[in-house]
Amino acid sequence: MSLLSLGINHQTAPVEIREKVAFAPDQMGQALVELQEFATVNESVIVSTCNRTEIYCDTSSDSSDAISHWLSSYHGMSSEALSPYMYRYTDQEVARHLFRVASGLDSMVLGEPQILGQLKQSFDQARNGNSIDSILGRLFQHSFNVAKRVRTDTEIGSHPVSIAFAAVTLSRQIFGNLDKLQALLIGAGETIELVARHLRSQKIGSMVIANRSLENAARLAKEVGAIAVAISDVPEQLVKADIVISSTASQLPILGKGATESALKRRKRRPIFMVDLAVPRDIESQVGELEDIYLYTVDDLEQVIDENLRTRELAAESAQEIINFEVKNFEQWLKTHQSADQIRLLRDNAETIKQQCIDRVLAQYQQDHDAEKALQRLANTLTNKMLHGPTIEMRKALESNDQATIRFLQSLISPDKS
Repeated sequence: MSLLSLGINHQTAPVEIREKVAFAPDQMGQALVELQEFATVNESVIVSTCNRTEIYCDTSSDSSDAISHWLSSYHGMSSEALSPYMYRYTDQEVARHLFRVASGLDSMVLGEPQILGQLKQSFDQARNGNSIDSILGRLFQHSFNVAKRVRTDTEIGSHPVSIAFAAVTLSRQIFGNLDKLQALLIGAGETIELVARHLRSQKIGSMVIANRSLENAARLAKEVGAIAVAISDVPEQLVKADIVISSTASQLPILGKGATESALKRRKRRPIFMVDLAVPRDIESQVGELEDIYLYTVDDLEQVIDENLRTRELAAESAQEIINFEVKNFEQWLKTHQSADQIRLLRDNAETIKQQCIDRVLAQYQQDHDAEKALQRLANTLTNKMLHGPTIEMRKALESNDQATIRFLQSLISPDKS
Protein backbone atom coordinates (compact mmCIF):
# COMPACT_ATOMS: atom_id res chain seq x y z
CA MET A 1 0.00 0.00 0.00
CA SER A 2 1.13 3.55 -0.68
CA LEU A 3 -0.25 6.95 0.27
CA LEU A 4 -0.73 9.46 -2.53
CA SER A 5 -1.95 13.04 -2.61
CA LEU A 6 -2.14 15.36 -5.59
CA GLY A 7 -3.89 18.65 -6.23
CA ILE A 8 -3.68 22.40 -6.66
CA ASN A 9 -4.09 25.30 -4.26
CA HIS A 10 -3.94 29.08 -4.05
CA GLN A 11 -0.14 28.96 -4.00
CA THR A 12 0.23 27.00 -7.23
CA ALA A 13 -2.78 28.03 -9.33
CA PRO A 14 -4.74 31.25 -9.96
CA VAL A 15 -8.48 31.39 -9.36
CA GLU A 16 -9.13 30.91 -13.11
CA ILE A 17 -7.62 27.41 -12.87
CA ARG A 18 -8.91 26.52 -9.40
CA GLU A 19 -12.52 27.22 -10.35
CA LYS A 20 -12.25 24.85 -13.32
CA VAL A 21 -11.34 21.84 -11.16
CA ALA A 22 -13.55 22.58 -8.16
CA PHE A 23 -16.06 19.85 -7.25
CA ALA A 24 -19.59 20.96 -6.46
CA PRO A 25 -21.15 19.16 -3.46
CA ASP A 26 -23.53 17.22 -5.71
CA GLN A 27 -20.59 15.98 -7.81
CA MET A 28 -18.64 14.51 -4.93
CA GLY A 29 -20.46 11.18 -4.64
CA GLN A 30 -20.05 10.24 -8.31
CA ALA A 31 -16.47 11.49 -8.36
CA LEU A 32 -15.55 9.19 -5.45
CA VAL A 33 -17.26 6.28 -7.21
CA GLU A 34 -15.13 6.88 -10.30
CA LEU A 35 -11.95 7.09 -8.24
CA GLN A 36 -12.73 3.80 -6.52
CA GLU A 37 -13.11 2.15 -9.93
CA PHE A 38 -9.34 2.40 -10.41
CA ALA A 39 -7.93 -1.09 -9.75
CA THR A 40 -5.00 0.42 -7.84
CA VAL A 41 -7.09 2.68 -5.56
CA ASN A 42 -8.06 1.14 -2.23
CA GLU A 43 -9.36 4.28 -0.50
CA SER A 44 -9.97 7.88 -1.59
CA VAL A 45 -11.00 11.30 -0.26
CA ILE A 46 -11.59 14.47 -2.28
CA VAL A 47 -11.09 17.88 -0.67
CA SER A 48 -12.51 20.81 -2.66
CA THR A 49 -12.64 24.37 -1.30
CA CYS A 50 -12.28 27.83 -2.83
CA ASN A 51 -8.53 27.64 -2.28
CA ARG A 52 -7.72 24.01 -3.08
CA THR A 53 -8.74 20.82 -4.81
CA GLU A 54 -6.88 17.78 -3.50
CA ILE A 55 -7.23 14.02 -3.89
CA TYR A 56 -5.96 11.64 -1.19
CA CYS A 57 -5.61 7.94 -1.95
CA ASP A 58 -4.33 4.72 -0.50
CA THR A 59 -3.07 2.81 -3.52
CA SER A 60 -1.55 -0.59 -4.26
CA SER A 61 0.87 0.96 -6.79
CA ASP A 62 1.84 4.35 -8.21
CA SER A 63 -1.34 5.81 -9.71
CA SER A 64 -0.46 9.51 -9.81
CA ASP A 65 -0.43 9.82 -13.62
CA ALA A 66 -3.75 8.01 -14.04
CA ILE A 67 -5.48 9.99 -11.27
CA SER A 68 -4.05 13.28 -12.53
CA HIS A 69 -5.39 12.48 -15.99
CA TRP A 70 -8.77 11.56 -14.48
CA LEU A 71 -8.96 14.88 -12.57
CA SER A 72 -8.28 16.98 -15.65
CA SER A 73 -10.56 14.86 -17.85
CA TYR A 74 -13.40 14.97 -15.31
CA HIS A 75 -13.40 18.76 -15.53
CA GLY A 76 -12.97 18.94 -19.30
CA MET A 77 -9.33 20.01 -19.25
CA SER A 78 -6.26 18.54 -20.86
CA SER A 79 -3.55 17.06 -18.65
CA GLU A 80 -1.07 19.46 -20.23
CA ALA A 81 -3.17 22.47 -19.20
CA LEU A 82 -3.47 21.36 -15.56
CA SER A 83 -0.17 19.62 -14.80
CA PRO A 84 1.97 22.81 -14.42
CA TYR A 85 -0.15 23.83 -11.41
CA MET A 86 -0.24 20.46 -9.64
CA TYR A 87 1.76 19.11 -6.73
CA ARG A 88 2.19 15.49 -5.68
CA TYR A 89 3.07 13.88 -2.34
CA THR A 90 3.64 10.25 -1.38
CA ASP A 91 3.77 8.26 1.86
CA GLN A 92 4.91 10.27 4.92
CA GLU A 93 4.86 13.53 2.97
CA VAL A 94 1.12 12.99 2.45
CA ALA A 95 0.68 12.94 6.23
CA ARG A 96 2.88 16.01 6.66
CA HIS A 97 0.93 17.93 4.02
CA LEU A 98 -2.48 16.97 5.39
CA PHE A 99 -1.44 17.85 8.96
CA ARG A 100 -0.28 21.26 7.72
CA VAL A 101 -3.54 21.79 5.85
CA ALA A 102 -5.67 20.77 8.86
CA SER A 103 -3.68 23.07 11.16
CA GLY A 104 -4.09 26.05 8.85
CA LEU A 105 -0.38 26.27 7.97
CA ASP A 106 -1.12 25.82 4.26
CA SER A 107 -4.00 28.31 4.12
CA MET A 108 -4.11 31.71 2.44
CA VAL A 109 -4.69 33.13 5.92
CA LEU A 110 -2.18 31.44 8.22
CA GLY A 111 -3.89 29.54 11.00
CA GLU A 112 -7.48 30.04 9.80
CA PRO A 113 -9.76 27.41 11.38
CA GLN A 114 -12.34 27.09 8.58
CA ILE A 115 -10.32 24.51 6.65
CA LEU A 116 -10.63 22.00 9.50
CA GLY A 117 -14.41 21.97 9.15
CA GLN A 118 -14.06 21.57 5.39
CA LEU A 119 -11.72 18.60 5.85
CA LYS A 120 -14.19 16.98 8.23
CA GLN A 121 -16.95 17.49 5.68
CA SER A 122 -14.79 15.84 2.98
CA PHE A 123 -14.07 12.98 5.38
CA ASP A 124 -17.80 12.48 6.02
CA GLN A 125 -18.55 12.52 2.28
CA ALA A 126 -15.94 9.80 1.71
CA ARG A 127 -17.26 7.78 4.61
CA ASN A 128 -20.84 8.06 3.32
CA GLY A 129 -19.58 7.01 -0.10
CA ASN A 130 -17.75 3.98 1.35
CA SER A 131 -14.48 5.15 -0.21
CA ILE A 132 -12.57 5.32 3.07
CA ASP A 133 -11.30 2.54 5.33
CA SER A 134 -8.63 2.00 7.96
CA ILE A 135 -5.67 3.80 6.35
CA LEU A 136 -7.21 7.11 5.24
CA GLY A 137 -9.64 6.89 8.14
CA ARG A 138 -6.73 6.87 10.58
CA LEU A 139 -4.83 9.52 8.60
CA PHE A 140 -7.70 12.03 8.61
CA GLN A 141 -8.65 11.38 12.25
CA HIS A 142 -4.99 11.89 13.15
CA SER A 143 -4.98 15.18 11.21
CA PHE A 144 -7.99 16.40 13.21
CA ASN A 145 -6.19 15.62 16.46
CA VAL A 146 -3.03 17.35 15.24
CA ALA A 147 -5.02 20.47 14.34
CA LYS A 148 -6.62 20.50 17.79
CA ARG A 149 -3.23 20.16 19.48
CA VAL A 150 -1.70 22.92 17.35
CA ARG A 151 -4.57 25.27 18.19
CA THR A 152 -4.36 24.40 21.89
CA ASP A 153 -0.58 24.44 22.34
CA THR A 154 0.33 27.42 20.12
CA GLU A 155 -1.02 30.90 19.36
CA ILE A 156 -1.74 30.04 15.75
CA GLY A 157 -5.40 30.93 16.29
CA SER A 158 -4.79 34.20 18.10
CA HIS A 159 -6.17 37.47 16.74
CA PRO A 160 -9.01 36.42 14.37
CA VAL A 161 -7.93 36.53 10.75
CA SER A 162 -9.85 34.82 7.96
CA ILE A 163 -10.98 35.49 4.43
CA ALA A 164 -14.29 36.67 5.89
CA PHE A 165 -12.49 38.93 8.36
CA ALA A 166 -10.23 40.25 5.61
CA ALA A 167 -13.27 41.16 3.48
CA VAL A 168 -14.81 43.13 6.32
CA THR A 169 -11.49 44.78 7.14
CA LEU A 170 -11.18 45.93 3.54
CA SER A 171 -14.71 47.34 3.73
CA ARG A 172 -13.68 49.46 6.69
CA GLN A 173 -10.53 50.62 4.93
CA ILE A 174 -12.62 51.84 1.98
CA PHE A 175 -15.64 53.33 3.78
CA GLY A 176 -14.41 54.03 7.30
CA ASN A 177 -17.45 53.69 9.56
CA LEU A 178 -20.05 51.17 8.36
CA ASP A 179 -22.94 52.29 10.53
CA LYS A 180 -24.80 54.10 7.71
CA LEU A 181 -24.21 51.45 5.03
CA GLN A 182 -26.17 48.44 3.81
CA ALA A 183 -24.53 45.11 3.03
CA LEU A 184 -25.91 42.51 0.64
CA LEU A 185 -24.61 39.02 1.42
CA ILE A 186 -25.20 36.34 -1.21
CA GLY A 187 -25.20 32.79 0.15
CA ALA A 188 -25.94 31.34 3.58
CA GLY A 189 -23.00 29.01 4.21
CA GLU A 190 -20.24 29.12 6.79
CA THR A 191 -18.24 31.85 5.03
CA ILE A 192 -21.19 34.21 4.70
CA GLU A 193 -22.12 33.50 8.31
CA LEU A 194 -18.62 34.57 9.38
CA VAL A 195 -18.86 37.69 7.20
CA ALA A 196 -22.24 38.57 8.75
CA ARG A 197 -20.94 38.19 12.27
CA HIS A 198 -17.87 40.32 11.53
CA LEU A 199 -20.05 43.00 9.92
CA ARG A 200 -22.37 43.02 12.91
CA SER A 201 -19.39 43.44 15.24
CA GLN A 202 -18.36 46.45 13.12
CA LYS A 203 -21.87 47.92 13.58
CA ILE A 204 -22.97 47.71 9.96
CA GLY A 205 -26.10 49.79 9.30
CA SER A 206 -28.16 46.93 7.87
CA MET A 207 -27.71 43.55 6.20
CA VAL A 208 -29.67 41.61 3.59
CA ILE A 209 -28.98 37.90 3.03
CA ALA A 210 -29.96 36.42 -0.34
CA ASN A 211 -29.92 32.68 -0.93
CA ARG A 212 -31.51 30.05 -3.19
CA SER A 213 -33.03 28.50 -0.07
CA LEU A 214 -35.07 31.27 1.55
CA GLU A 215 -35.38 29.05 4.62
CA ASN A 216 -31.60 28.94 5.10
CA ALA A 217 -31.35 32.68 4.48
CA ALA A 218 -34.06 33.30 7.08
CA ARG A 219 -32.31 31.10 9.63
CA LEU A 220 -29.04 32.98 9.30
CA ALA A 221 -30.77 36.36 9.09
CA LYS A 222 -32.49 35.70 12.41
CA GLU A 223 -29.15 34.90 14.06
CA VAL A 224 -27.36 38.04 12.85
CA GLY A 225 -30.19 40.58 12.72
CA ALA A 226 -30.53 40.73 8.94
CA ILE A 227 -33.31 40.58 6.34
CA ALA A 228 -33.71 37.41 4.25
CA VAL A 229 -34.60 37.51 0.53
CA ALA A 230 -34.64 35.06 -2.37
CA ILE A 231 -31.71 34.91 -4.79
CA SER A 232 -34.00 36.30 -7.50
CA ASP A 233 -34.24 39.55 -5.52
CA VAL A 234 -30.49 40.27 -5.84
CA PRO A 235 -30.82 42.76 -8.78
CA GLU A 236 -33.36 44.83 -6.83
CA GLN A 237 -31.38 44.64 -3.58
CA LEU A 238 -28.25 45.70 -5.44
CA VAL A 239 -29.71 49.18 -5.87
CA LYS A 240 -29.60 49.71 -2.09
CA ALA A 241 -26.36 47.85 -1.34
CA ASP A 242 -23.10 49.65 -0.57
CA ILE A 243 -21.25 46.41 0.16
CA VAL A 244 -21.79 43.11 -1.68
CA ILE A 245 -20.06 39.95 -0.48
CA SER A 246 -20.85 36.66 -2.18
CA SER A 247 -19.96 33.05 -1.45
CA THR A 248 -22.16 30.32 -2.93
CA ALA A 249 -21.63 26.89 -4.48
CA SER A 250 -23.18 27.96 -7.79
CA GLN A 251 -21.47 26.68 -10.92
CA LEU A 252 -22.58 29.77 -12.88
CA PRO A 253 -22.24 33.49 -12.09
CA ILE A 254 -25.09 34.97 -10.07
CA LEU A 255 -24.36 38.62 -10.75
CA GLY A 256 -23.56 39.96 -14.22
CA LYS A 257 -22.44 43.23 -15.77
CA GLY A 258 -25.89 44.21 -17.08
CA ALA A 259 -27.70 43.94 -13.74
CA THR A 260 -24.90 45.78 -11.97
CA GLU A 261 -24.81 48.59 -14.52
CA SER A 262 -28.58 49.02 -14.20
CA ALA A 263 -28.30 49.21 -10.40
CA LEU A 264 -25.54 51.85 -10.64
CA LYS A 265 -27.75 54.10 -12.76
CA ARG A 266 -30.54 53.88 -10.21
CA ARG A 267 -28.03 54.59 -7.43
CA LYS A 268 -26.93 57.74 -9.26
CA ARG A 269 -23.40 56.29 -9.55
CA ARG A 270 -22.87 55.83 -5.83
CA PRO A 271 -20.04 53.26 -5.61
CA ILE A 272 -20.45 49.64 -4.61
CA PHE A 273 -17.70 47.60 -2.93
CA MET A 274 -17.88 43.92 -3.97
CA VAL A 275 -16.01 40.88 -2.74
CA ASP A 276 -16.43 37.56 -4.54
CA LEU A 277 -15.32 34.75 -2.20
CA ALA A 278 -16.68 31.92 -4.36
CA VAL A 279 -14.83 29.45 -6.59
CA PRO A 280 -16.20 29.21 -9.28
CA ARG A 281 -16.82 32.96 -9.12
CA ASP A 282 -20.31 34.31 -8.36
CA ILE A 283 -19.67 37.72 -9.95
CA GLU A 284 -18.67 38.01 -13.61
CA SER A 285 -15.17 39.45 -13.96
CA GLN A 286 -16.52 42.09 -16.39
CA VAL A 287 -18.38 43.70 -13.47
CA GLY A 288 -15.01 44.94 -12.24
CA GLU A 289 -14.62 46.98 -15.44
CA LEU A 290 -17.52 49.28 -14.48
CA GLU A 291 -16.83 52.68 -12.99
CA ASP A 292 -17.85 53.02 -9.35
CA ILE A 293 -17.50 49.27 -8.81
CA TYR A 294 -14.65 48.02 -6.64
CA LEU A 295 -14.52 44.25 -7.18
CA TYR A 296 -12.16 41.95 -5.29
CA THR A 297 -11.76 38.16 -5.55
CA VAL A 298 -10.26 35.74 -3.04
CA ASP A 299 -6.88 36.20 -4.72
CA ASP A 300 -7.02 39.97 -4.27
CA LEU A 301 -7.55 39.53 -0.54
CA GLU A 302 -4.04 38.20 -0.18
CA GLN A 303 -2.93 41.82 -0.22
CA VAL A 304 -5.07 42.78 2.79
CA ILE A 305 -4.63 39.88 5.23
CA ASP A 306 -1.27 40.80 6.75
CA GLU A 307 -2.79 41.96 10.06
CA ASN A 308 -2.09 39.70 13.00
CA LEU A 309 0.14 37.39 10.93
CA ARG A 310 3.38 38.09 12.75
CA THR A 311 2.26 36.29 15.89
CA ARG A 312 0.89 33.45 13.82
CA GLU A 313 4.13 33.09 11.87
CA LEU A 314 6.04 32.66 15.13
CA ALA A 315 3.44 30.17 16.33
CA ALA A 316 3.73 28.32 13.00
CA GLU A 317 7.30 27.34 13.88
CA SER A 318 6.07 25.64 17.04
CA ALA A 319 3.20 24.12 15.10
CA GLN A 320 5.62 22.64 12.58
CA GLU A 321 7.54 20.93 15.39
CA ILE A 322 4.29 19.36 16.58
CA ILE A 323 3.51 18.24 13.03
CA ASN A 324 6.95 16.69 12.56
CA PHE A 325 6.49 14.72 15.77
CA GLU A 326 3.00 13.58 14.78
CA VAL A 327 4.16 12.54 11.30
CA LYS A 328 6.61 10.14 12.98
CA ASN A 329 3.80 8.82 15.17
CA PHE A 330 1.58 8.20 12.16
CA GLU A 331 4.44 6.62 10.23
CA GLN A 332 5.06 4.23 13.13
CA TRP A 333 1.35 3.32 13.24
CA LEU A 334 1.36 2.75 9.48
CA LYS A 335 4.38 0.42 9.70
CA THR A 336 2.74 -1.53 12.51
CA HIS A 337 -0.52 -1.73 10.56
CA GLN A 338 1.28 -2.90 7.43
CA SER A 339 3.25 -5.46 9.45
CA ALA A 340 0.04 -6.79 10.94
CA ASP A 341 -1.44 -7.08 7.44
CA GLN A 342 1.60 -9.01 6.18
CA ILE A 343 1.61 -11.31 9.20
CA ARG A 344 -2.12 -11.90 8.75
CA LEU A 345 -1.55 -12.70 5.07
CA LEU A 346 1.29 -15.10 5.95
CA ARG A 347 -0.88 -16.91 8.47
CA ASP A 348 -3.85 -17.01 6.09
CA ASN A 349 -1.66 -18.57 3.40
CA ALA A 350 -0.34 -21.14 5.88
CA GLU A 351 -3.89 -21.90 7.02
CA THR A 352 -4.96 -22.42 3.40
CA ILE A 353 -2.06 -24.81 2.75
CA LYS A 354 -2.83 -26.69 5.98
CA GLN A 355 -6.49 -27.13 5.10
CA GLN A 356 -5.69 -28.29 1.57
CA CYS A 357 -3.34 -30.92 2.96
CA ILE A 358 -5.87 -32.10 5.55
CA ASP A 359 -8.62 -32.36 2.93
CA ARG A 360 -6.38 -34.41 0.62
CA VAL A 361 -5.16 -36.76 3.37
CA LEU A 362 -8.69 -37.26 4.75
CA ALA A 363 -9.89 -38.23 1.28
CA GLN A 364 -7.12 -40.81 1.01
CA TYR A 365 -7.79 -42.06 4.55
CA GLN A 366 -11.39 -42.77 3.55
CA GLN A 367 -9.98 -45.30 1.08
CA ASP A 368 -7.35 -47.20 3.11
CA HIS A 369 -8.28 -46.35 6.78
CA ASP A 370 -4.58 -46.46 7.73
CA ALA A 371 -4.19 -43.75 10.44
CA GLU A 372 -0.39 -44.01 10.74
CA LYS A 373 0.02 -43.80 6.98
CA ALA A 374 -2.37 -40.81 6.87
CA LEU A 375 -0.39 -38.93 9.56
CA GLN A 376 2.90 -39.60 7.77
CA ARG A 377 1.39 -38.47 4.49
CA LEU A 378 0.05 -35.27 6.15
CA ALA A 379 3.43 -34.46 7.68
CA ASN A 380 5.27 -35.02 4.39
CA THR A 381 2.78 -32.97 2.37
CA LEU A 382 2.83 -30.06 4.83
CA THR A 383 6.61 -30.09 4.98
CA ASN A 384 6.99 -30.11 1.20
CA LYS A 385 4.49 -27.33 0.66
CA MET A 386 5.83 -25.10 3.46
CA LEU A 387 9.45 -25.54 2.36
CA HIS A 388 8.89 -25.19 -1.39
CA GLY A 389 9.41 -21.41 -1.49
CA PRO A 390 12.27 -21.25 1.07
CA THR A 391 14.06 -24.11 -0.75
CA ILE A 392 14.03 -22.20 -4.05
CA GLU A 393 15.36 -19.08 -2.31
CA MET A 394 18.03 -21.11 -0.48
CA ARG A 395 19.32 -22.48 -3.80
CA LYS A 396 19.57 -18.94 -5.18
CA ALA A 397 21.39 -17.77 -2.05
CA LEU A 398 23.84 -20.68 -2.18
CA GLU A 399 24.61 -20.00 -5.87
CA SER A 400 25.36 -16.33 -5.14
CA ASN A 401 26.98 -17.03 -1.75
CA ASP A 402 24.48 -14.69 -0.08
CA GLN A 403 25.39 -15.53 3.51
CA ALA A 404 22.85 -13.16 5.09
CA THR A 405 19.96 -14.81 3.25
CA ILE A 406 21.36 -18.28 3.97
CA ARG A 407 21.49 -17.56 7.72
CA PHE A 408 18.00 -16.04 7.64
CA LEU A 409 16.48 -19.05 5.87
CA GLN A 410 18.27 -21.43 8.24
CA SER A 411 16.82 -19.53 11.19
CA LEU A 412 13.31 -20.09 9.80
CA ILE A 413 13.63 -23.87 9.96
CA SER A 414 15.87 -24.37 12.98
CA PRO A 415 14.64 -27.19 15.27
CA ASP A 416 13.03 -26.03 18.50
CA LYS A 417 15.68 -26.67 21.23
CA SER A 418 13.46 -25.70 24.14
